[in-house]
Amino acid sequence: MRIRFALVLAALATPAIAQTTVAQTTASQTTVTQTGLSDPFGPPQRQWAKLPDGRPWGSSAGIEIGPHGEIWAIDRCTANSCDGSKLAAVHQIDPRTGKPIRSIGAGLFAFPHGLHVDPDGNVWVTDAVVSKDGKTGEQVIKLSPDGKVLMRLGTAGVSAGGPTHFHDPGDVVTAPNGDIFVADGHGTVAPDLPPDTITRIIKFTPDGRFIKAWGSLGSKPSQFRNPHALVFDSQGRLLVADRVNGRVQVFDQDGKYLTEYRDFGAPSGLFITKDDTLYATDYNTDGKKGTWIGNAKTGKVIAFVPDAEAGEGIALGNDGVLYAATPGGITRFPPKK
Repeated sequence: MRIRFALVLAALATPAIAQTTVAQTTASQTTVTQTGLSDPFGPPQRQWAKLPDGRPWGSSAGIEIGPHGEIWAIDRCTANSCDGSKLAAVHQIDPRTGKPIRSIGAGLFAFPHGLHVDPDGNVWVTDAVVSKDGKTGEQVIKLSPDGKVLMRLGTAGVSAGGPTHFHDPGDVVTAPNGDIFVADGHGTVAPDLPPDTITRIIKFTPDGRFIKAWGSLGSKPSQFRNPHALVFDSQGRLLVADRVNGRVQVFDQDGKYLTEYRDFGAPSGLFITKDDTLYATDYNTDGKKGTWIGNAKTGKVIAFVPDAEAGEGIALGNDGVLYAATPGGITRFPPKK
């Protein structure tokens, strides 16, 4: 597999109803893609989400589904950065219209990147760079649905290692017991980085106290090169999108390496359903940009959604619609009927 890193480097500058998975579609509803795998979704609806006042949706790397089917997504302040902007960066989107129901996070972020919505509906965002004035960035911020800051992890404006700092946090997820896991090291892309470059997974208690960290730069088990997205499967295993290494690594919650899957492209974003159907979006692999769909228990890939304008975030709505967060905004893929 030939990985193209140009886009990676550029990126560094409804009512709830039963969730539909690929396993529930029929052969007549799908088409065969260039990968030889079926595609259960219809043509993409580009720039589906709309912002107030008609301003354009900026670059996005995060889209998530909340506990009641609500759709949350990041907009980098109509550009590819929120540094110096007072615009809201995180929006709850009406699945019927694509318009924001509420918008939060104004003035909090330099480069909002990873997005997670916990079982209580709270919104978590990673801020992956230091702002120009050195006052924001390099934090994980927990927000209530109405935008109140509930928790901050990391030291604002400081990129470093150790238990109280981050080095470009890429994503965050909470375990069923409330423990917090952060993928740290978003910028670990270049092939000539020093071996002591910080790239790791960090675990915190539900109230934000450091527990442990694991990982180093490399391509061996428990090593990472751009850990980019995190999800938990139904067994409580942590799946890590190890993007530049072209794999999904699987760990227990104490950091023990269990296995890895190499058939999901160069995964930037992950989404998982209750039945362990895994969605992994890849916008770096030449000729195979899109979303790979497979079984998180076995690593077997069963479908592929081609998307020449794929991005870094992916989510399956409770309405069976696939949503993608891309450099050009939010794309909607309705399921085939």
